[in-house]
Amino acid sequence: MDEVPGSTGTSAGFALRLGQTIFSSASLLFMSFGVQFYSYTSFCFLVTIMGLVIPWSFALALLDGYSVLVTNPIRQKGILFIIVIGDWLLSTLTLGAASSAAAVVDVLLTADGAVCLPKICSRYMISTIFAFLSWFLSMASSLFNLWILPSL
Repeated sequence: MDEVPGSTGTSAGFALRLGQTIFSSASLLFMSFGVQFYSYTSFCFLVTIMGLVIPWSFALALLDGYSVLVTNPIRQKGILFIIVIGDWLLSTLTLGAASSAAAVVDVLLTADGAVCLPKICSRYMISTIFAFLSWFLSMASSLFNLWILPSL
Protein backbone atom coordinates (compact mmCIF):
# COMPACT_ATOMS: atom_id res chain seq x y z
CA MET A 1 0.00 0.00 0.00
CA ASP A 2 1.31 3.45 -0.90
CA GLU A 3 1.89 5.93 1.87
CA VAL A 4 -0.07 9.15 1.43
CA PRO A 5 1.93 12.17 2.64
CA GLY A 6 -0.07 14.01 5.27
CA SER A 7 -1.99 10.99 6.52
CA THR A 8 -1.79 9.73 10.08
CA GLY A 9 1.57 8.26 10.99
CA THR A 10 3.69 10.25 8.54
CA SER A 11 6.07 13.14 9.12
CA ALA A 12 3.88 15.40 6.96
CA GLY A 13 0.89 14.37 9.08
CA PHE A 14 2.89 15.30 12.17
CA ALA A 15 3.64 18.72 10.67
CA LEU A 16 -0.05 19.26 9.84
CA ARG A 17 -1.11 18.34 13.38
CA LEU A 18 1.55 20.51 14.93
CA GLY A 19 0.46 23.42 12.75
CA GLN A 20 -3.17 22.87 13.77
CA THR A 21 -2.18 22.95 17.42
CA ILE A 22 -0.10 26.10 17.02
CA PHE A 23 -2.72 28.00 14.99
CA SER A 24 -5.55 26.96 17.30
CA SER A 25 -3.56 28.00 20.35
CA ALA A 26 -2.73 31.34 18.74
CA SER A 27 -6.39 31.89 17.88
CA LEU A 28 -7.44 31.14 21.44
CA LEU A 29 -4.65 33.32 22.83
CA PHE A 30 -5.51 36.35 20.70
CA MET A 31 -9.23 35.97 21.42
CA SER A 32 -8.63 35.76 25.16
CA PHE A 33 -6.69 39.04 25.08
CA GLY A 34 -9.93 40.76 24.10
CA VAL A 35 -11.44 41.67 27.42
CA GLN A 36 -15.03 41.45 26.22
CA PHE A 37 -15.07 38.58 23.75
CA TYR A 38 -17.76 36.88 25.85
CA SER A 39 -20.20 39.63 24.84
CA TYR A 40 -20.47 38.07 21.36
CA THR A 41 -21.83 34.57 20.91
CA SER A 42 -19.74 33.77 17.83
CA PHE A 43 -16.53 34.65 19.71
CA CYS A 44 -17.59 32.33 22.55
CA PHE A 45 -18.27 29.63 19.96
CA LEU A 46 -14.79 30.16 18.47
CA VAL A 47 -13.16 29.91 21.90
CA THR A 48 -15.08 26.71 22.65
CA ILE A 49 -14.16 25.07 19.35
CA MET A 50 -10.50 26.08 19.64
CA GLY A 51 -10.57 24.60 23.14
CA LEU A 52 -11.65 21.31 21.57
CA VAL A 53 -9.29 21.43 18.60
CA ILE A 54 -6.14 22.02 20.65
CA PRO A 55 -6.17 18.74 22.66
CA TRP A 56 -7.42 16.74 19.64
CA SER A 57 -4.64 18.01 17.38
CA PHE A 58 -1.99 17.74 20.08
CA ALA A 59 -2.93 14.15 20.90
CA LEU A 60 -2.83 13.20 17.23
CA ALA A 61 0.49 15.06 16.82
CA LEU A 62 1.89 12.91 19.63
CA LEU A 63 0.50 9.80 17.92
CA ASP A 64 2.03 10.84 14.60
CA GLY A 65 5.35 11.65 16.24
CA TYR A 66 5.42 8.24 17.89
CA SER A 67 4.52 6.55 14.62
CA VAL A 68 7.33 8.37 12.82
CA LEU A 69 9.85 7.45 15.52
CA VAL A 70 9.01 3.74 15.44
CA THR A 71 8.52 3.87 11.64
CA ASN A 72 5.20 2.07 11.89
CA PRO A 73 2.30 4.13 10.51
CA ILE A 74 -1.17 3.45 11.86
CA ARG A 75 -3.10 1.35 9.40
CA GLN A 76 -5.93 -0.05 11.51
CA LYS A 77 -9.25 0.66 9.90
CA GLY A 78 -11.20 1.30 13.13
CA ILE A 79 -8.70 3.78 14.55
CA LEU A 80 -8.33 5.59 11.24
CA PHE A 81 -12.12 5.76 10.86
CA ILE A 82 -12.45 7.43 14.29
CA ILE A 83 -9.70 9.90 13.37
CA VAL A 84 -11.41 10.74 10.07
CA ILE A 85 -14.80 11.27 11.74
CA GLY A 86 -13.24 13.42 14.48
CA ASP A 87 -11.32 15.47 11.92
CA TRP A 88 -14.38 16.08 9.74
CA LEU A 89 -16.49 17.05 12.73
CA LEU A 90 -13.93 19.43 14.19
CA SER A 91 -12.99 20.93 10.83
CA THR A 92 -16.64 21.64 10.07
CA LEU A 93 -17.11 23.24 13.48
CA THR A 94 -13.88 25.22 13.06
CA LEU A 95 -15.03 26.56 9.70
CA GLY A 96 -18.39 27.56 11.18
CA ALA A 97 -16.79 29.25 14.17
CA ALA A 98 -14.20 31.08 12.08
CA SER A 99 -16.82 32.23 9.57
CA SER A 100 -19.19 33.51 12.23
CA ALA A 101 -16.35 35.29 14.04
CA ALA A 102 -15.24 36.86 10.75
CA ALA A 103 -18.78 38.12 10.15
CA VAL A 104 -18.92 39.71 13.60
CA VAL A 105 -15.48 41.28 13.15
CA ASP A 106 -16.64 42.72 9.83
CA VAL A 107 -19.76 44.18 11.44
CA LEU A 108 -17.71 45.63 14.31
CA LEU A 109 -15.24 47.26 11.93
CA THR A 110 -17.83 48.71 9.54
CA ALA A 111 -20.40 49.85 12.09
CA ASP A 112 -20.88 53.56 12.60
CA GLY A 113 -19.48 54.78 15.87
CA ALA A 114 -16.96 53.22 18.19
CA VAL A 115 -18.29 49.72 18.75
CA CYS A 116 -14.91 48.38 19.76
CA LEU A 117 -11.46 49.87 20.03
CA PRO A 118 -9.24 49.32 16.98
CA LYS A 119 -6.67 47.47 19.08
CA ILE A 120 -9.26 44.99 20.35
CA CYS A 121 -10.90 44.58 16.93
CA SER A 122 -7.51 43.83 15.40
CA ARG A 123 -6.97 41.10 18.02
CA TYR A 124 -10.34 39.60 17.10
CA MET A 125 -9.35 39.73 13.42
CA ILE A 126 -5.98 38.05 14.05
CA SER A 127 -7.72 35.35 16.09
CA THR A 128 -10.13 34.73 13.23
CA ILE A 129 -7.28 34.50 10.72
CA PHE A 130 -5.54 31.89 12.88
CA ALA A 131 -8.81 29.97 13.15
CA PHE A 132 -9.07 29.87 9.35
CA LEU A 133 -5.47 28.67 9.09
CA SER A 134 -6.21 25.95 11.63
CA TRP A 135 -9.27 24.93 9.61
CA PHE A 136 -7.23 24.75 6.41
CA LEU A 137 -4.69 22.37 7.99
CA SER A 138 -7.43 20.33 9.64
CA MET A 139 -9.29 19.90 6.38
CA ALA A 140 -6.08 18.92 4.59
CA SER A 141 -5.24 16.22 7.12
CA SER A 142 -8.79 14.88 7.13
CA LEU A 143 -8.78 14.66 3.33
CA PHE A 144 -5.47 12.77 3.35
CA ASN A 145 -6.80 10.33 5.95
CA LEU A 146 -10.06 9.91 4.04
CA TRP A 147 -8.07 9.16 0.91
CA ILE A 148 -6.18 6.31 2.59
CA LEU A 149 -9.21 4.84 4.41
CA PRO A 150 -10.71 2.84 1.47
CA SER A 151 -7.42 1.09 0.76
CA LEU A 152 -7.37 -0.59 4.20
